[in-house]
Amino acid sequence: MAPRSVELIQTPLQLYRYLLRCCRQLPSTAMQQHYRHAIRQVSAGRHSDEDDPERIQMMIQRAVKDAEWILDKQNRLDLNY
Repeated sequence: MAPRSVELIQTPLQLYRYLLRCCRQLPSTAMQQHYRHAIRQVSAGRHSDEDDPERIQMMIQRAVKDAEWILDKQNRLDLNY
């Protein structure tokens, strides 16, 4: 489950910072670097011109769900080993 701070994410910059913090929870340095690179690539170009507040909130919610899925998946894998 996501921390309560997720409810406070309102802007793409806040989302970017949240996702980078999520990367710190990944077990290996290689995984952390991979996902940090992916976050930077997406935040640098895609959807940077989006100005519809509803659309931005939809994208933020989707990104948070995706991050939760990755962290949950990794936690399940760690428990199995």
